[in-house]
Amino acid sequence: MVKYMVKDTVNITNNPVRILVVGCGAVGGFYGSRLAKAGAEVTTVNRSDYDIVAKNGIKIDSIDGNYHFKPHGVIQEVANYKYFPDYILVALKSLPQLDIASIIAPAVGPNTTIFLLQNGIDIEKNIAVKFFNNEIISGLAFICVNRTKPGKIIHLCHGKLVVGTYPKGNSSAVLKLAELFNKSNTPCRISDSIITERWRKLIWNAPFNPISVLTQTDTQQIMAQPGTVALVRSIMEEVCAVAASVGHILPSDVIDKNIADTEIMRPYKTSMLLDYEGNRPLEVEAILGNIIKTANKNGVLVPRLETIYEMLKLLVRNRA
Repeated sequence: MVKYMVKDTVNITNNPVRILVVGCGAVGGFYGSRLAKAGAEVTTVNRSDYDIVAKNGIKIDSIDGNYHFKPHGVIQEVANYKYFPDYILVALKSLPQLDIASIIAPAVGPNTTIFLLQNGIDIEKNIAVKFFNNEIISGLAFICVNRTKPGKIIHLCHGKLVVGTYPKGNSSAVLKLAELFNKSNTPCRISDSIITERWRKLIWNAPFNPISVLTQTDTQQIMAQPGTVALVRSIMEEVCAVAASVGHILPSDVIDKNIADTEIMRPYKTSMLLDYEGNRPLEVEAILGNIIKTANKNGVLVPRLETIYEMLKLLVRNRA
């Protein structure tokens, strides 16, 4: 059972919404800044870049206009936050070695909503088990955004969000969160079936993230080769088949739409490629491993997914 520490609480109706951002990289920093624009009181957890962000904030060069984000508070550890926030926005990487439940536990109060803004599938289960009395919002970011150095984020294109209560439905907390994002001109759609939406996003992530690492290329270079585009399409078809095996039927045009959208996208280095270049851990299991486990459990053949999965694991192992 979760034991809550004694901290100050907040009344959402009379005070600014308090939000704690855990994982203030490109995604966490960008969307934290948008919530601040909407009037929320945003505190960020920064470790390696604490001194820079605490002093100068974060400079965001965006296609929507450049601006400066100065968080209400900047801390180095979750335990240093003196309140129970209304929302904890978790934008950490989905990595097996990262115990996210333990990381956020010091700031989770009885009325705190946990907002997981992460890639992959099956990323919510451990949090739901640990914090079974807290509402969990699962969210997906459709954005090209990079942190180029401490305190500097570049927003290249897109930016919309899809959010929903985990495992399904919505609530007043979801509505309030979407309202804040939309107030800051950040398109946010509410879905009653957020797990289906996770599979829909995986259509893009499953081919482009691994291929970009294995070939050391950006999206435009991948799309320039007909054979590589055919591989992308085949991987997308395998993801659709696995999703269908667990009851998540994706739209018939989802593959064509993803490929068409990528063709007109500005050249973009995927987050996995940037992590590889920065010698950081890769989200191999969240993006590929979990799909393959589901496929094996349900008897779905996924030879292309298995191939890029094994190649990526070998690459990571050799680098280590």
